[in-house]
Amino acid sequence: MSIPTLEACKKRKRRPKVYGFHSFGEPGYPIRPLGPFRDNIRLFLQECAELENYSVQGMPIWCTLLVHDNRSLVVPLYTIEENVKNSDNPFCDYCRCTGWSNHFVSKRKYHVIIPMDDDWNKPLDDGILDLSTHLLHGLIHCDGFAHLLCINGLEGGSKHLCGRELMDLWDRVCINLRTRKITVEDVSRKRSMELRLLHGVAYGHPWFGRWGYKFCHGSFGVREHIYERALKILSSLELEKIIQDFSDMDQCEELKKIIRYYRYLSETQLVTIKDLLRFMLTVKACFPAQRNSLLPTASSSSSTAKPGEPLKIKPLMKEKSLKYRQFATVVSHMDSRWPARRLEFAAEVIVNALKEKKEKDFKNGGMARQDVRDAARLHIGDTGLLDYVLKSLNNVIVGNQVSEPEKEILPLPLPSPAPVPGIDVYSDVLYLYEHVLLGYPESGLVELASQAVLDAKHFVKECPFRDEKEQLLTIFCQILPNLTDMEIELKRELPPGEIVVLPLNATVGELKQEAESALRDTYCITERFVVMEIKGMEESDDRDVLLGAVHSGTEVGVRGTGIDLDTPLKYQGGSDTWMVRCECGATDDDGERMVACDICEVWQHTRCCGMEDGDEVPRLFICSSCYVSLVPPKTEAVLRFDSSTAFLNGDAEYEPGFVY
Repeated sequence: MSIPTLEACKKRKRRPKVYGFHSFGEPGYPIRPLGPFRDNIRLFLQECAELENYSVQGMPIWCTLLVHDNRSLVVPLYTIEENVKNSDNPFCDYCRCTGWSNHFVSKRKYHVIIPMDDDWNKPLDDGILDLSTHLLHGLIHCDGFAHLLCINGLEGGSKHLCGRELMDLWDRVCINLRTRKITVEDVSRKRSMELRLLHGVAYGHPWFGRWGYKFCHGSFGVREHIYERALKILSSLELEKIIQDFSDMDQCEELKKIIRYYRYLSETQLVTIKDLLRFMLTVKACFPAQRNSLLPTASSSSSTAKPGEPLKIKPLMKEKSLKYRQFATVVSHMDSRWPARRLEFAAEVIVNALKEKKEKDFKNGGMARQDVRDAARLHIGDTGLLDYVLKSLNNVIVGNQVSEPEKEILPLPLPSPAPVPGIDVYSDVLYLYEHVLLGYPESGLVELASQAVLDAKHFVKECPFRDEKEQLLTIFCQILPNLTDMEIELKRELPPGEIVVLPLNATVGELKQEAESALRDTYCITERFVVMEIKGMEESDDRDVLLGAVHSGTEVGVRGTGIDLDTPLKYQGGSDTWMVRCECGATDDDGERMVACDICEVWQHTRCCGMEDGDEVPRLFICSSCYVSLVPPKTEAVLRFDSSTAFLNGDAEYEPGFVY
């Protein structure tokens, strides 16, 4: 299946609306909406999308075409409007698993989808909403609360778009349309490594943290303070202490090699596992899928290279040789502000300078970095570009020359790779991940901390409230139930207020009217709601001006009549009243596998009950509370768990000599 191009788009009967992929959603481009999301999405579909001549399961589809700046391809961005009254799945499992069960069911959901590359020229089919293979799939409720369901870049099967490009696009669209909060369940992996653990230790936040996603809702009773404490414990593991603790293990020598190798490459000291992992994940961008077979000699293994000193690495064995890659290939994986053609040109200039030097002085053909820089500046004035390329010219092919530290240029043919630390950075990272983060010897504390981070899967981004320079008032209107509506107040926490936007000279009466209109338009339960009064303004006349009485960003309570308590479409969590009370501390559904006791009907995690995920749930299950008289307590196991848990909660001091 060919990728759609601009020429293919021109063959459409209707003139398509085409926008730049990397600029779409920037402030003011292509629209500058100022209202709440429910209004902004309508403006977006009207101005920036084209209604398709077919539907899926009766749901209308709009398409926006995005031109990729660096390639001759056009990416289709589909928007599907789902009316919950006609939907097979009117409730939202994603809201339920992230703590939003108390949100009212919104009338409309909007699915934002970029299909897999091979499906770009095909019409969408009826199962489109159930696939997890889309390059991008986001769900936004018409009240502005959203969920990122999947991102699949190059690692996930995309032929053209990387995950960062897709996340940047999703982030710009959400901010431009004024979504309120966005959740994501982070189950992303790379080479069997859970990225929320790897990036959490290296950077202090998950991969999605680059776009402002923070801890939202943990599984198995993990709270935010436990999550933060666990990250602190893991990231502060000192490398020398790790080597000492592994001294009697088979992995000790390999760990020493890896730590020694990357310490020698680094211009700054690497003290903790956080320092090491962060450096390794940074190095991979400059040396993708390769590493030097050069290691420091044994006599230098205990020292650390000082910043500014030239790198003088001696081969570990004479037979060892290097693996080289085309510089053009390396450039394609770089996250650089310069285009690839400029990077390649700068590399050619640098290599030519080295080649001229070698022709003049064959025995001493090497050049100091500053001399190379000065020679290249005769052709390129951008010193930042030169410094960036100089750092990247490590065991790469430029033209028919090989650039290598100390030796500078070598003729082809190329030597074969060597199985020593550095060939594949991710293999080294995986070794540390498996043996340090997941297999630390004789430390229940490290094990418990790693599990706590792995059990924190749900993250949320809260889009900041923007008070525009325009003369507008943004007010959050929260429903306050009357005495006859106490079911709403007693059963669950009140849902967040709905947004209304008014001019500065708006009156109390106009606020009532706008609040009533917004609530009727947004939620099934308030379809016939009539606003009677605004809390705190009961004595105000409808003609009184709001300015001075409320400020932009204020939340006000509204009371009225007409709440439909008979509709089944009340809360996103559904109408079930089942109870969760697990020994891990969980009191609500977190999306993990559960089982209900056949006596008390209380739900608990199967994992906490000793069942593996692959085990079948027994036909008859009795929880420990109901069975306590028949089963003696496991005192030793409980004490062992409680001591580590107390430290994660910050209720105990960590004693280095004590094994938790």
